[in-house]
Amino acid sequence: MAKIVKKSPAPVYAVAAVWLVFGLFLPLYKLFHFALATALSVAAFLLVKRLRPDQIIEVPDPTPEPKPENTGNAELDALIRERDRALSEMRRLNDNIKDEKISMQIDHMEDITRKIIAHVVEYPQKLPQIRKFLSYYLPTTLKLLNAYDRMGAAGISGTNIDGTMGKIETMMDTVVAAFDRQLDALFRDEALDISTDITVMENLLKSEGLSGGRPFGSAQS
Repeated sequence: MAKIVKKSPAPVYAVAAVWLVFGLFLPLYKLFHFALATALSVAAFLLVKRLRPDQIIEVPDPTPEPKPENTGNAELDALIRERDRALSEMRRLNDNIKDEKISMQIDHMEDITRKIIAHVVEYPQKLPQIRKFLSYYLPTTLKLLNAYDRMGAAGISGTNIDGTMGKIETMMDTVVAAFDRQLDALFRDEALDISTDITVMENLLKSEGLSGGRPFGSAQS
């Protein structure tokens, strides 16, 4: 916790009051008068400062800004920056767009986009698989949502506005499905490897006579 000293203005007001009283009701035309006023001012300042001391306020330490991720790979670092920019834009649009279905779809696309890029950062060799997603599908989706946001904010109903917003609403079902398929496609090679492993294991178990419920290590008849 950080501590902030909030100075009390009361001592300054007390000094001002002393000089005001002298100026209005007491003489100030001799050096002695100025000396007396100064002494009373100091006394008033110290007395009021003791009665109304400065306040010490504890405030939470400021949250440090997160450092940008740095993988050491220029392409992956650019990918992470693009992810942050796209997710930030999705959150802004989601705050602006009031349609509940569209809002839920944006939430889903934000989650899928984060997972797609996290997977590629972990497996950089898969970066070519999402080139089109990054260069076309993601920015075009944001463009459509921005248009939807602007037209909705116009606050009027008309052939162009209603027709375009309706087309975007219909298109969003297809877009969400495309995002899901892009993530699924990243696991294609892994799924193929697992399928191959399963096939090999099944054939091996059959050849050893272990696929019909016979316990391991039992004697064959």
